Amino acid sequence: CARKAKEIIMCLQQPAVFYNMVFDWPAQHWTAKHLSEVLHGKQIRFRMGTKSTDTAPQFETACNYVEATLEEFLSWNSDQSSISGAFRDYDHSKFWAYADYKYFVSLFEDKTDIFQDVIWSDFGFPGRNGQESTLWIGSLGAHTPCHLDTYGCNLVFQVQGRKRWHLFPPEDTPFLYPTRIPYEESSVFSKINVVNPDLKRFPQFRKARRHMVTLSPGQVLFVPRHWWHYVESIDPVTVSINSWIELEEDHQTRVEEAITRMLVCALKTAENPHNTRAWLNPTELEETSHEINCHYLNGAISAFFNHYGTSEVVETQALRTNREYTIKEELNMHSHVGVEQAGGHNLSSETVKQEAASPFGLDLVPVTPSSEEPSSERGGIFENDGEDFVSKNGKSFGKRQRMMSESENAVVEQIASDRTVAVSQTFVSTDDLLDCLVNPQVTRIVAQLLIQGRST
Repeated sequence: CARKAKEIIMCLQQPAVFYNMVFDWPAQHWTAKHLSEVLHGKQIRFRMGTKSTDTAPQFETACNYVEATLEEFLSWNSDQSSISGAFRDYDHSKFWAYADYKYFVSLFEDKTDIFQDVIWSDFGFPGRNGQESTLWIGSLGAHTPCHLDTYGCNLVFQVQGRKRWHLFPPEDTPFLYPTRIPYEESSVFSKINVVNPDLKRFPQFRKARRHMVTLSPGQVLFVPRHWWHYVESIDPVTVSINSWIELEEDHQTRVEEAITRMLVCALKTAENPHNTRAWLNPTELEETSHEINCHYLNGAISAFFNHYGTSEVVETQALRTNREYTIKEELNMHSHVGVEQAGGHNLSSETVKQEAASPFGLDLVPVTPSSEEPSSERGGIFENDGEDFVSKNGKSFGKRQRMMSESENAVVEQIASDRTVAVSQTFVSTDDLLDCLVNPQVTRIVAQLLIQGRST
């Protein structure tokens, strides 16, 4: 069963929900109340955001932070107006709280036995448990800005409450207007608030293909590599656990991320060395020096060669990465989705469905493109309608070859659009330059050139 699960995960090219895979996990009982008793008074950092419907994303740099216990969080979240303590300055009707990115190894540092309550080995990853996981606890409206993770793929176990996921495929990246400000290693953010987009400023977003799913307790969502996602809590209390699964492509991505770190830190600290809060995401502890970043980049390149060994493999890897999105688009666009395997054989979407039927059957459901409007356009991002957006009929993505040409054109159109918005400005800001220099498409090419140059 675990072997089949891993085979399916490694073949999936779109998000999918696993049902009935975690019914025997001890972690299924990890409600916020239970965790407050386990952690008994441990101080946790909460991100405080406003319940607003502004068109601008609410980045983590714009949020306030408080140190509080889970007991204090639960009391505040129950709307006890007389509450004092860490949350006293935050009106529950106007703010949400989010304890996000909490790594088990830090949170349960003296309770390592609890790692065994999470059994990712059931998905075909032997030995993976809570030690390689993070915990997320939020109130109604708590959310993560739309972003993609540059490393790995993602498995997310919903424990308590429901979260609504808005997902967009990698080839729609130009339509999401990517940025690396605020800077966080391994996160590319979108300039768009996807639940309330400013379509005048970001017209290309109309072409993005939104996939939506409401993840309920006991379900596990698989998020493939480089899929964009915006995640919002739609119940009073939500608890989820995730683990990022390493992939072969991560070796080159580490080089790309090292390039990004060097450029961002060099330019932003030169611009204003005393104001890192404006550009450095709070999850990044501090900016690093140019010397450290050079060492970091050389380490990433050395690790790449240590893994692949020969220049011949490097050339093959570079060629494969160059054609990555083109191959995926050509194969995924039709009703029969081809997935390249190690043996050189193709696995169609029908074959994937047949594989999924044994042993999972209807317990594996793809997340398909949604015709629904963004939740803010359906009555507000805090609407609690309980609707599950998972479709049970495996639809294809549509005419991907047409979307491919639109993706290429969107890069040029985005530049023109940005120029129109800034026509009255008399200078190009550091952020303007960085948006071009560290665009994921650019850093991918730079990484390939660096690797090829060092292999000769």
